[in-house]
Amino acid sequence: MKVLTATRLGAISILMSTAALAQDNLDTMTPEELLPLAQEEGTVTVYSFTSRIGRVETAFEEAYPGIDLQGFDISSTEQIARLTAEAQAGVTNADVIYVSDVPVVLPALLEAGIIANYVPPRVADRVSAEFQSPLLAQRLSTKVLMYNEEANPEGSPITNLWQLTTDDWRGRVVMVDPLQRGDYLDLMTEIVLRSGEMDEAYEAQFGQAIDLDGAANAGERFIMDLFANDLILVGSTDDVNIAVGAIGQENPPVGFTSYSDRRDNEDEGWALQVANGVEPAPGIIFPAILALSTEPNNPAAARLVIDFLMGDETETGGPGLAPFYVAGDYVTRTDIPPHPDAVPLDDFTAWRITPAETAKIRAEIGDLILTLQ
Repeated sequence: MKVLTATRLGAISILMSTAALAQDNLDTMTPEELLPLAQEEGTVTVYSFTSRIGRVETAFEEAYPGIDLQGFDISSTEQIARLTAEAQAGVTNADVIYVSDVPVVLPALLEAGIIANYVPPRVADRVSAEFQSPLLAQRLSTKVLMYNEEANPEGSPITNLWQLTTDDWRGRVVMVDPLQRGDYLDLMTEIVLRSGEMDEAYEAQFGQAIDLDGAANAGERFIMDLFANDLILVGSTDDVNIAVGAIGQENPPVGFTSYSDRRDNEDEGWALQVANGVEPAPGIIFPAILALSTEPNNPAAARLVIDFLMGDETETGGPGLAPFYVAGDYVTRTDIPPHPDAVPLDDFTAWRITPAETAKIRAEIGDLILTLQ
């Protein structure tokens, strides 16, 4: 029996070593080397936090005939819950994970062994180290204050975040419920982390020192005052965009949404614009992450998709990057020039989050918001 057990253990060890070697081999392959293996697999499944995965699906299948990309538009919050449940059930449905909300992704998915990092070797020398580890960032996304530029041709009607807590803006600020979408909870958390700046902005707006009145800090006081000022909570980013951006409004609200949604202004009849000059900041900028499932069903095709999403060798990244090469998204490839219609990243005043710091107090801020709803 001992010999049999040892033999089995030896066989298992060999299989595990072979699997690890195969993974290492795939990680170093070029797209040309991955392609025949991916075509043999024939399919690949992507969970994506953006609906733009539909355009990626079409472009990928045109570039690589014989591989069926199945893209699912699933919010980051839902992705995290679904991937966790699938892992607990011993099921792997997604090959590629395209997700934001990094403060939760790192402990819940990466540290839990549900997802793994992969940096395509073709672009490794053209992505800064900070965007390669612990997970690959394809671009930087945003949740920032936006206004209707048709109704406000002279610029943003808001110059200081504290104005959102005044009577002039009662019931005229729109945001997705932070307890339903993690990026918006990250925004609220960052406001608390930046309490020193919020304190200074309060004094600049009102000409006197802030009275915390039971709040722990200026950031918490702002959140409490914002909710008390009849903040409008909606179910989706598009709901914010329509409310704020729809043309033909005389006195539209403002709202927190994605800067990159300006790309749809013409098609949707919106007039969205970012309030980049607001003090102390219009919101947050954060990484959009690409990762592999730890044990993807289609490992070659999965790597080929991530390589495709990082853009080709043309000046603006070609069809794989086209849905994301828009004003308001900042791609991480250093050899791709910024979008000409965007506020340059060096001039963009949104706070860049530090996921580890966000994670420390995120649940606490969620509890605070729960008491305010």
